[in-house]
Amino acid sequence: MSGASRLGVGVIGAGRVGPVIGAALAGAGHALLGITAGSDPERVAAILPGVPVLDADEIVRRSELVVIAVPHDELPGLVAGLAELDQWQTGQLVLHTDPSWGTDVLAPAARRGAIPLAVHPAVTFTGTSIDLRQLHDAFAAVTAPPAVLPIAQALAVELGCEPVVIAEADRPAYGEAIATAAEFSASIVRQSTALLRQAGVEEPGRYLSALVHSAVDRALQDGAPPVPDV
Repeated sequence: MSGASRLGVGVIGAGRVGPVIGAALAGAGHALLGITAGSDPERVAAILPGVPVLDADEIVRRSELVVIAVPHDELPGLVAGLAELDQWQTGQLVLHTDPSWGTDVLAPAARRGAIPLAVHPAVTFTGTSIDLRQLHDAFAAVTAPPAVLPIAQALAVELGCEPVVIAEADRPAYGEAIATAAEFSASIVRQSTALLRQAGVEEPGRYLSALVHSAVDRALQDGAPPVPDV
Protein backbone atom coordinates (compact mmCIF):
# COMPACT_ATOMS: atom_id res chain seq x y z
CA MET A 1 0.00 0.00 0.00
CA SER A 2 2.71 2.45 -0.96
CA GLY A 3 3.18 4.73 -3.94
CA ALA A 4 -0.27 5.19 -5.48
CA SER A 5 -1.82 3.85 -2.29
CA ARG A 6 -0.17 6.45 -0.06
CA LEU A 7 -2.73 7.46 2.55
CA GLY A 8 -3.29 10.51 4.67
CA VAL A 9 -3.22 9.12 8.22
CA GLY A 10 -4.59 10.64 11.41
CA VAL A 11 -4.15 9.15 14.87
CA ILE A 12 -6.64 9.38 17.72
CA GLY A 13 -4.83 8.48 20.93
CA ALA A 14 -1.44 9.80 22.02
CA GLY A 15 -0.56 7.23 24.66
CA ARG A 16 2.11 4.57 24.18
CA VAL A 17 0.54 2.94 21.11
CA GLY A 18 -0.84 5.63 18.81
CA PRO A 19 2.35 7.62 18.16
CA VAL A 20 4.32 4.43 17.42
CA ILE A 21 1.71 3.19 14.95
CA GLY A 22 1.74 6.61 13.31
CA ALA A 23 5.53 6.61 13.06
CA ALA A 24 5.56 3.10 11.58
CA LEU A 25 3.00 4.04 8.93
CA ALA A 26 4.92 7.22 8.13
CA GLY A 27 8.03 5.09 7.72
CA ALA A 28 6.10 2.94 5.23
CA GLY A 29 5.44 6.01 3.09
CA HIS A 30 2.09 7.28 4.30
CA ALA A 31 1.49 10.95 5.16
CA LEU A 32 0.88 11.59 8.85
CA LEU A 33 -1.61 14.47 9.05
CA GLY A 34 -2.12 14.81 12.79
CA ILE A 35 -2.55 13.26 16.22
CA THR A 36 -4.74 14.12 19.16
CA ALA A 37 -3.28 15.69 22.30
CA GLY A 38 -1.80 13.45 24.99
CA SER A 39 -0.55 13.68 28.55
CA ASP A 40 3.13 13.55 27.51
CA PRO A 41 3.59 15.91 24.54
CA GLU A 42 7.39 15.78 24.72
CA ARG A 43 7.42 12.00 24.27
CA VAL A 44 4.99 12.25 21.36
CA ALA A 45 7.03 15.02 19.74
CA ALA A 46 10.18 12.90 20.05
CA ILE A 47 8.70 10.11 17.93
CA LEU A 48 6.49 12.30 15.72
CA PRO A 49 8.42 15.55 15.27
CA GLY A 50 6.43 18.31 13.60
CA VAL A 51 3.14 16.40 13.42
CA PRO A 52 0.18 18.73 14.14
CA VAL A 53 -1.91 18.20 17.27
CA LEU A 54 -5.59 18.22 16.26
CA ASP A 55 -8.98 17.50 17.80
CA ALA A 56 -10.48 14.08 17.09
CA ASP A 57 -13.17 15.45 14.78
CA GLU A 58 -10.55 17.30 12.74
CA ILE A 59 -8.48 14.11 12.51
CA VAL A 60 -11.49 12.29 11.08
CA ARG A 61 -12.35 15.12 8.69
CA ARG A 62 -8.85 15.21 7.18
CA SER A 63 -7.79 11.56 7.10
CA GLU A 64 -8.18 8.71 4.65
CA LEU A 65 -7.02 6.30 7.38
CA VAL A 66 -7.98 6.97 10.99
CA VAL A 67 -6.00 4.99 13.57
CA ILE A 68 -7.72 4.75 16.95
CA ALA A 69 -5.48 3.76 19.86
CA VAL A 70 -7.41 4.57 23.01
CA PRO A 71 -8.13 2.58 26.19
CA HIS A 72 -10.48 -0.38 25.76
CA ASP A 73 -13.43 1.14 27.61
CA GLU A 74 -13.22 4.42 25.70
CA LEU A 75 -13.37 2.96 22.21
CA PRO A 76 -17.14 2.32 21.82
CA GLY A 77 -18.14 5.78 23.06
CA LEU A 78 -15.55 7.52 20.90
CA VAL A 79 -16.65 5.78 17.70
CA ALA A 80 -20.35 6.31 18.45
CA GLY A 81 -19.83 9.94 19.45
CA LEU A 82 -18.07 10.78 16.20
CA ALA A 83 -20.89 9.01 14.33
CA GLU A 84 -23.47 11.15 16.11
CA LEU A 85 -21.55 14.22 14.94
CA ASP A 86 -21.68 12.76 11.39
CA GLN A 87 -17.89 12.81 11.09
CA TRP A 88 -17.20 9.41 9.49
CA GLN A 89 -16.83 9.40 5.71
CA THR A 90 -17.73 6.90 3.01
CA GLY A 91 -14.69 4.87 1.96
CA GLN A 92 -12.58 6.07 4.89
CA LEU A 93 -10.45 3.40 6.58
CA VAL A 94 -10.93 3.18 10.36
CA LEU A 95 -8.45 0.99 12.21
CA HIS A 96 -8.32 0.33 15.95
CA THR A 97 -5.53 -1.43 17.85
CA ASP A 98 -7.38 -2.95 20.82
CA PRO A 99 -6.81 -6.70 21.25
CA SER A 100 -10.26 -7.63 22.56
CA TRP A 101 -12.54 -5.74 20.18
CA GLY A 102 -13.08 -6.92 16.64
CA THR A 103 -14.76 -4.72 14.04
CA ASP A 104 -18.25 -4.79 15.59
CA VAL A 105 -17.19 -1.91 17.84
CA LEU A 106 -16.68 0.16 14.68
CA ALA A 107 -20.25 -0.46 13.48
CA PRO A 108 -21.36 3.19 13.98
CA ALA A 109 -18.60 4.27 11.59
CA ALA A 110 -19.31 1.43 9.16
CA ARG A 111 -22.99 2.39 8.98
CA ARG A 112 -21.83 5.74 7.62
CA GLY A 113 -19.72 4.12 4.93
CA ALA A 114 -16.35 3.80 6.68
CA ILE A 115 -14.30 0.61 6.28
CA PRO A 116 -13.72 -1.11 9.67
CA LEU A 117 -10.38 -2.78 10.45
CA ALA A 118 -8.95 -4.21 13.69
CA VAL A 119 -5.15 -4.66 13.86
CA HIS A 120 -3.41 -5.47 17.13
CA PRO A 121 0.40 -5.78 17.11
CA ALA A 122 1.35 -8.28 19.80
CA VAL A 123 4.03 -6.27 21.57
CA THR A 124 4.25 -4.41 24.86
CA PHE A 125 4.53 -0.76 23.85
CA THR A 126 6.83 1.70 25.60
CA GLY A 127 5.80 4.66 23.47
CA THR A 128 9.34 5.20 22.19
CA SER A 129 11.30 4.42 19.03
CA ILE A 130 12.30 1.09 20.62
CA ASP A 131 8.83 -0.14 19.68
CA LEU A 132 9.50 0.39 15.98
CA ARG A 133 12.19 -2.29 16.19
CA GLN A 134 9.94 -4.56 18.22
CA LEU A 135 7.24 -4.39 15.56
CA HIS A 136 9.58 -6.02 13.05
CA ASP A 137 9.78 -9.15 15.20
CA ALA A 138 6.07 -9.26 16.02
CA PHE A 139 2.83 -10.77 14.81
CA ALA A 140 -0.37 -8.76 14.50
CA ALA A 141 -3.94 -9.99 14.90
CA VAL A 142 -6.11 -8.76 12.03
CA THR A 143 -9.89 -8.82 11.86
CA ALA A 144 -11.97 -7.31 9.07
CA PRO A 145 -14.89 -8.10 6.76
CA PRO A 146 -13.74 -10.58 4.10
CA ALA A 147 -13.81 -8.07 1.24
CA VAL A 148 -11.36 -5.75 3.00
CA LEU A 149 -9.30 -8.28 4.95
CA PRO A 150 -6.37 -7.86 2.51
CA ILE A 151 -6.24 -4.16 3.42
CA ALA A 152 -5.91 -5.00 7.12
CA GLN A 153 -3.24 -7.58 6.35
CA ALA A 154 -1.31 -5.13 4.17
CA LEU A 155 -1.37 -2.47 6.89
CA ALA A 156 -0.08 -5.00 9.43
CA VAL A 157 2.80 -5.81 7.07
CA GLU A 158 3.53 -2.11 6.65
CA LEU A 159 3.81 -1.84 10.43
CA GLY A 160 6.51 -4.50 10.18
CA CYS A 161 4.39 -7.33 11.56
CA GLU A 162 3.36 -10.74 10.29
CA PRO A 163 -0.47 -10.72 10.09
CA VAL A 164 -2.53 -13.50 11.67
CA VAL A 165 -6.26 -13.55 10.95
CA ILE A 166 -8.49 -13.71 14.05
CA ALA A 167 -12.22 -14.23 13.56
CA GLU A 168 -14.61 -11.65 15.01
CA ALA A 169 -16.05 -14.19 17.44
CA ASP A 170 -12.56 -15.12 18.67
CA ARG A 171 -11.39 -11.60 19.54
CA PRO A 172 -12.47 -11.80 23.22
CA ALA A 173 -10.50 -15.02 23.71
CA TYR A 174 -7.54 -13.52 21.87
CA GLY A 175 -7.69 -10.42 24.05
CA GLU A 176 -7.78 -12.53 27.20
CA ALA A 177 -4.73 -14.49 26.02
CA ILE A 178 -2.80 -11.27 25.39
CA ALA A 179 -3.78 -9.78 28.76
CA THR A 180 -2.90 -13.00 30.61
CA ALA A 181 0.54 -13.23 29.03
CA ALA A 182 1.39 -9.58 29.62
CA GLU A 183 -0.05 -9.17 33.11
CA PHE A 184 1.09 -12.53 34.49
CA SER A 185 4.67 -12.17 33.29
CA ALA A 186 4.91 -8.61 34.62
CA SER A 187 3.44 -9.62 37.98
CA ILE A 188 5.81 -12.55 38.43
CA VAL A 189 8.86 -10.46 37.56
CA ARG A 190 7.80 -7.76 40.03
CA GLN A 191 7.45 -10.35 42.81
CA SER A 192 10.80 -11.92 42.00
CA THR A 193 12.67 -8.62 41.88
CA ALA A 194 11.16 -7.60 45.22
CA LEU A 195 12.31 -10.84 46.83
CA LEU A 196 15.81 -10.49 45.38
CA ARG A 197 16.00 -6.93 46.66
CA GLN A 198 15.11 -8.23 50.13
CA ALA A 199 17.89 -10.79 49.74
CA GLY A 200 20.40 -8.01 49.13
CA VAL A 201 20.67 -8.11 45.31
CA GLU A 202 21.22 -4.51 44.25
CA GLU A 203 20.11 -4.80 40.62
CA PRO A 204 17.49 -7.56 40.62
CA GLY A 205 16.23 -6.70 37.14
CA ARG A 206 19.63 -7.21 35.58
CA TYR A 207 20.18 -10.32 37.69
CA LEU A 208 16.96 -11.91 36.42
CA SER A 209 17.27 -10.83 32.79
CA ALA A 210 19.01 -13.90 31.34
CA LEU A 211 16.98 -16.29 33.53
CA VAL A 212 13.63 -14.80 32.61
CA HIS A 213 14.38 -14.60 28.89
CA SER A 214 15.66 -18.19 28.75
CA ALA A 215 12.72 -19.48 30.80
CA VAL A 216 10.19 -17.72 28.57
CA ASP A 217 11.94 -18.96 25.43
CA ARG A 218 11.83 -22.52 26.70
CA ALA A 219 8.16 -22.23 27.67
CA LEU A 220 7.28 -20.87 24.24
CA GLN A 221 9.18 -23.68 22.51
CA ASP A 222 7.82 -26.47 24.68
CA GLY A 223 4.29 -25.15 25.20
CA ALA A 224 4.62 -26.20 28.84
CA PRO A 225 6.09 -24.75 32.05
CA PRO A 226 9.91 -25.05 32.13
CA VAL A 227 11.50 -27.46 34.60
CA PRO A 228 14.28 -25.76 36.65
CA ASP A 229 17.74 -27.17 36.14
CA VAL A 230 19.29 -28.80 39.23
